[in-house]
This record gives sequence, structure tokens and C-alpha cells, in this order.
Amino acid sequence: MIAALSLSPVTRRPGLYFEALSDRHFRAANVAGFVRDLLRHLRGRVVLVWDNGAMHKGESIRQLLADYPRLSIESLPPYAPDLNPVEQLWNHLKYGGLANFVPRDLDDLDDRAVDWLIDAKFDPDRLRSCYNNTPLKDAVGKFIN
Repeated sequence: MIAALSLSPVTRRPGLYFEALSDRHFRAANVAGFVRDLLRHLRGRVVLVWDNGAMHKGESIRQLLADYPRLSIESLPPYAPDLNPVEQLWNHLKYGGLANFVPRDLDDLDDRAVDWLIDAKFDPDRLRSCYNNTPLKDAVGKFIN
């Protein structure tokens, strides 16, 4: 799964975008495709903040940056999941939404996770909590109502 939390300086509401690949891992080409889709929904300049995972590097990502001059990427320091609001989202999912859930198979697990993420997408308080549980709270607080 891949997810992006957004903050709009215009609407002052957090947003959630996600994608699931139940039969394979995300690689750079998949990540670039996800970000291209994301850019169809977000207007204006977009600053993408992510970790230095291998899937965030490579020719696909360089081409993405070349194709979208309104996109810039900032990398989090290595080994700093506590700074990443999306990690908070995954923690909510793993230790809340999927707690004590025993899936029949991978499709069942995928369905439950996607349902939880759909619910989260329409729960601005839950999305705000992803920022509020990081040191970014003070930096982004003025953008979230």
C-alpha cells in the first residue's frame, strides 16, 4: 500500500490519497504512477515529503520531476519515521483498524485495510491526528483547521 496525506493552504483541510497493490510490492515506477495520479487531484505547487526508501529513487522518479515542474521533493532524514505523518496513519491501521483481525487470505486483509482507509479519508480528525502525533504539529498547525 501507498498513501499520501495532503494539506491545502486554501481549504485548510487534510486529505488522504492511497493505492493498494495486493499482488506485488511498490517499486519506483508504481510510486511515480501514484504521484502522477495524485497530481491530477492537487492544484498548484506540490511539495512531496517522504523517506529515502529505494522505491522513492530512480529513473521513474527523475522523469516525474522533469515532467512536473510544479512538483518538488523533500526527503526526511534516515531512520525518522516519527517525523512522517503517513507512518502515523499506518500505525492507526495496524494497531487500531486491524487489531485482532484474522484475515482468511491476502485479499481479505487488503479489503479490510482499504475499507479502513476509505473511512479515514472522510474523517478529518483522524487525518489531523496523523500530523498531531509528529513534531510537525507546530509547523503544519496553521494549515489545518
